[in-house]
Amino acid sequence: MNALDFSPLFRTAIGFDRLARLMDTARAAADAPAYPPYNIERTADDAYTLTMAVAGFGEGDLDITAQDNVLVVSGKAPQASDNGRFLHRGIAGRAFERRFVLADHLRVEGASLENGLLHVALKREVPEALKPRKIAINGSQPRAIEGEVSNDTAPRGGEQAQAA
Repeated sequence: MNALDFSPLFRTAIGFDRLARLMDTARAAADAPAYPPYNIERTADDAYTLTMAVAGFGEGDLDITAQDNVLVVSGKAPQASDNGRFLHRGIAGRAFERRFVLADHLRVEGASLENGLLHVALKREVPEALKPRKIAINGSQPRAIEGEVSNDTAPRGGEQAQAA
């Protein structure tokens, strides 16, 4: 069983079509070539580092793009003439494109290339409006809603009986 059917979910839930796209992307990534190899490391509660082994690629050969919760890292192979000098060529120098689906509010902070490793720093920044906030409880007496009579101004049952 390779396919998941999300149609029952879509009949009763709104806005979860992104889940289906995420599952399709994950399935496609599993079938994709494993070049270049990479690590994903959690460096703090809300920080991650993507490290890719890109031996033979320089800064000008690599392109990093983040758009719509997708991080695309691509590299175009440097043009080198081998002139038949290589007896064995084990270092892959082919072009590549890797796609990573980013969680909501995950932002690319920067990238660096050192010793053949590309490091991409990612950080989750949740907007203030979406963060949990503490709600203060004001006083012990309920406040009147506009147009309604509060308990303080309404006559009480005992007062009505005495007035009558």
